[in-house]
Amino acid sequence: MTFTELKLINPLLTALDKKGYKIPSPIQQQAIPHILLGKDIFGCAQTGTGKTAAFALPILQLLEANKNPNSRRSIKALILAPTRELATQISDNFKEYGANLSFAHTVIFGGVSQLHQVNALKKGVDIVIATPGRLLDLMNQGFVKLNDVQYFVLDEADRMLDMGFSDDIKTILKYVPEKRQTIMFSATMAPKIRILAAQLLKEHESINIAISKPAAGIVQQAYVVYDNQKEKLLHEILKNEDYKSIIIFSSTKEKVKELAQSFKSLNYSSKGFSSDLDQSEREEIMRDFKNRRLRILIGTDILSRGIDVDGISLVVNFDAPPDPEDYIHRIGRTARAEKAG
Repeated sequence: MTFTELKLINPLLTALDKKGYKIPSPIQQQAIPHILLGKDIFGCAQTGTGKTAAFALPILQLLEANKNPNSRRSIKALILAPTRELATQISDNFKEYGANLSFAHTVIFGGVSQLHQVNALKKGVDIVIATPGRLLDLMNQGFVKLNDVQYFVLDEADRMLDMGFSDDIKTILKYVPEKRQTIMFSATMAPKIRILAAQLLKEHESINIAISKPAAGIVQQAYVVYDNQKEKLLHEILKNEDYKSIIIFSSTKEKVKELAQSFKSLNYSSKGFSSDLDQSEREEIMRDFKNRRLRILIGTDILSRGIDVDGISLVVNFDAPPDPEDYIHRIGRTARAEKAG
């Protein structure tokens, strides 16, 4: 199947061709037709399977089909994401996919001044991608009105609930019209996710592509060592120059800082990444990592979702995660798009 067979319009096909997308992923093949028909969707798929395009492409097409050039700009599509990094990534994807369309969008998240976000809202936007906390803040200040929302997306719903956003989501939904199309994506089908789906969705289509196992292209190795041997072993592994782009996961922000300082003293091209950094620092580090100016990124599970960087060759679990699903998400940073890692 091709994207053309999914009946996407030419402006979207041109944008996809520019990005080198040829064959839609399974979640895209199943979700896009249902969304184009106006159906609510509950999609469950592993990380790295193309979920963003699965909802962004049909939403852009539906907005284009229903566009009224004589009406004022107002928020027609609202996408909620659990983290700043994921919200930014979704925003970048909407910009790329909609490059040949005339929609305005903005991304809203905390940790930075609200000035630019408020200015964008005042100018008028069709699409808002947001984290719940800052969105509620701007709603309470009167800068965000959701009464024209036609498309509501909850991305990484399981992560949302894990981060304690359940009440925020329910509050936001009080201001979104009952008559809307709702799309919900999750990497797991935990009972609490099923309960949320039952509350949000109406006569929905369920798509389950998620399998709690690593991607086929990932080669896994395990080393049984004492804690005081881990760092020395890690330095030996990193001598392999075939590992060009590396993420190291640790269990706490304190351990991330310790590792980052140790690596710095040994002149590794590396930096720690945690929620303690301000947004500009996080964005700069991520740019350097994506552009290969930085070889090693050290962080907690904040890096395990919503970080889509091409060509990550090695993922190291310096500390094993407590939950098997977290392990799947961590190692899913490599071997994306059917590559090896």
